[in-house]
Amino acid sequence: MEQVEGSDMFKTQVSLSELRSDVLRHLTFTIGKNESKASAYDWRMALSYSIRDRIVGPWFASSQRAWAEDRKRIYYLSMEFLIGRILEDATVNVGLRDMAEEVMAGFGLDFRSLVEEEPDAALGNGGLGRLAACFMESMATVGCPAYGYGIRYEHGLFKQRFEAGMQAEAPEDWLNQSNPWEFARPESNYTIPFKGHVETKNGAEVWVPGETVFASAYDTPVVGWQAKWANTLRLWSAKPTTLFDLDRFNRGDYAAAAEPEALARTLSRVLYPDDTTYQGKELRLKQEFFLTSAALQDIVRRFKASHSNLSDLPKYVAIQMNDTHPAIAGPELIRLLVDENGMAFSDAIETAQACLGYTNHTLLPEALERWATFTFGTVLPRHMQIVERIDSWHRNTFHPPHYVGIVKHHEVRMGELAFIMAHKVNGVSALHSDLVKKNLFSELDALHPGRIINQTNGVTPRRWLKMSNRPLSALITQTIGDGWESDLDRLRELEPLADDAAFQAAFMKAKHDNKVALTGWISKTCGVDVSPDAMFDVQIKRIHEYKRQLLNILQTVAHWQAIKANPTAKWVPRVKIFGGKSAPGYAVAKEIIHLINDIAKVINADVTTNKYLKIVYPANYNVSMAERLVPAADLSEQISTAGKEASGTGNMKFMINGAPTIGTLDGANVEILQEVGAENFFLFGLTADQVVKRREDPDHSRKAIEASPALQAVLQMIADGVFSPEQKDRYHGLVHRMWHSDYFLVASDFDAFNATQAKVDAVYADPKAWAKMAILNTARSGYFSSDRTIRSYMSEIWSIPSAL
Repeated sequence: MEQVEGSDMFKTQVSLSELRSDVLRHLTFTIGKNESKASAYDWRMALSYSIRDRIVGPWFASSQRAWAEDRKRIYYLSMEFLIGRILEDATVNVGLRDMAEEVMAGFGLDFRSLVEEEPDAALGNGGLGRLAACFMESMATVGCPAYGYGIRYEHGLFKQRFEAGMQAEAPEDWLNQSNPWEFARPESNYTIPFKGHVETKNGAEVWVPGETVFASAYDTPVVGWQAKWANTLRLWSAKPTTLFDLDRFNRGDYAAAAEPEALARTLSRVLYPDDTTYQGKELRLKQEFFLTSAALQDIVRRFKASHSNLSDLPKYVAIQMNDTHPAIAGPELIRLLVDENGMAFSDAIETAQACLGYTNHTLLPEALERWATFTFGTVLPRHMQIVERIDSWHRNTFHPPHYVGIVKHHEVRMGELAFIMAHKVNGVSALHSDLVKKNLFSELDALHPGRIINQTNGVTPRRWLKMSNRPLSALITQTIGDGWESDLDRLRELEPLADDAAFQAAFMKAKHDNKVALTGWISKTCGVDVSPDAMFDVQIKRIHEYKRQLLNILQTVAHWQAIKANPTAKWVPRVKIFGGKSAPGYAVAKEIIHLINDIAKVINADVTTNKYLKIVYPANYNVSMAERLVPAADLSEQISTAGKEASGTGNMKFMINGAPTIGTLDGANVEILQEVGAENFFLFGLTADQVVKRREDPDHSRKAIEASPALQAVLQMIADGVFSPEQKDRYHGLVHRMWHSDYFLVASDFDAFNATQAKVDAVYADPKAWAKMAILNTARSGYFSSDRTIRSYMSEIWSIPSAL
């Protein structure tokens, strides 16, 4: 349907009475309920459809402009899109948030309660997926025509709960309710092949697949700030090519009759299935190819709808691989160009490289995927041939001094594949990009100088400040006016007020209001009563040894012991807040979760000290929980082992919301320190170079522990079973690793961390000094807007102008 300029059907801005009428219309004709019988769910759905109506107009208009002007588009491939709840975010971006609250109040309903009833879309795990979501929103805000491609996971990662302090996993159920934001696109349906064999016919290679599934599309519009542009998040759901075996069913073999559907749906059921078994590895590889092949078939189909020469693909198509999960995009695009469109192999390589960009997100070897050639060749036999041919082409063209390749030691190395097939490779912070050059891909960088560039991550200020922190965003607008939401550098205008007593009071009142709201939620959710006057010290991120939640909890025990030794001293009250999930098969991370919960149980029950120190670990950390915790945080814990964190985005969210960082020189902490100034950052720990040097001493862990009486005492308490009296040897393995390996240098950084936490207390005890530090963190956070990041990608990687 053509959009009619000014048509009521496509108006973004509406009156209160119009929005009220829309809600009632959807309640009646979409939900099928009347006012007297409608539940909270019904009202939320009716409101969601009403807001969606106001997004469809700019969505259609943006798409039609991109087609009419024959614009280049960005295609962002990611295994994760951690989009969070959509309702409130959408009302903010279309300018209807306050009106929606007023309309629902008129029906006797609390808007906040309706928002919190919306399921959190279970489409991601951590920073990778949240970054992808921020990028989608920023691309819409800055007018960058784009599609995001992901998988419509039925059960996502998992729902975390604690049983006797241990993590237990249950399936996410976000799709048990209807999703009002998505549009099914059954016409966008592609066949995805697996396995089988390759035959040579008439001199050409022909893949004869042994299995196939359909990839069926579901589209969610992503609207930018003030609805000036909107893009599409297209998620793929796996469907069977053979729906049902009626013959088996009629013979009474009911389970076997439904087997094709069950096997197909497996591909889009769970994010990151446990890959400790061969079946798990095969499923993960299939998932990655499923996403990538569906996306690329869709991209080529869209290009061919208006162009005939596939050599022109790079003029209109830029494909960004978000980490190595979609690295199969290079071979798959070559397959589509060569096998299905008759392009010469050398031309296909050149075309694919010109389209593809690769964002590296990790320096951890285990996260740079490698597939056994047997597995890869079994699941994707044609792609195994193409990968070997790419490898040979690369060696023959660039003549590396010794073997640098994709296939090595019977493994297909996806990091090397992504690098070789991309025209640009980017890290996500200045330090990370430097380490990618020096350590991760040093040989490839020497062969391809200038290919690796930096693009420091960012976060969207619309969700992470405007929406999540209404007290602070209202104060900012009152102080500097509108417009900062899309020009975050304007927060610098707050800097002259950092010493102003009245502004300090208003700023800290906004923080206190958020803390009061959080204390009620903590009490209800965790059963722990905390004071909003205490310092809220927060570490929220996936649980991993390099992120060093272990360092945090060990220092917490040392602090507890210091309070017990001198309970009448003027201690600064603290609430230590943890949040995060461990991968189901990551035993060490799950042990750390158990330890945190065991320690919390003991410390929270200590009547001598619990007015000064409590620990809170709410289960099932997700985007919605972060939206509660970040605005209320006083201190941001970013304490990873230097040289291991690619960037981090949680650190940026905390900074924007006025929480100073205690952290190492790792990831984007380096740039946060540069922006905010050393006097407004609590720095500790070894540098990346010092970490490498320290590991050269095989006895570094024992020496560090022996040099730290406080750490020795903590480890002895854990070994003695103080926190696990029912099983005194529960953490003997953890203590043994600390003494004898400690790869992530918890012991080496412990004393520096402990001393820096004392400095934090000293500053927090001076309300004016702390307020100034908090204000300057917000005022100097403009660089960390994802709008800035996207504009940089547009100019330095994608070569695409804004449509606005």
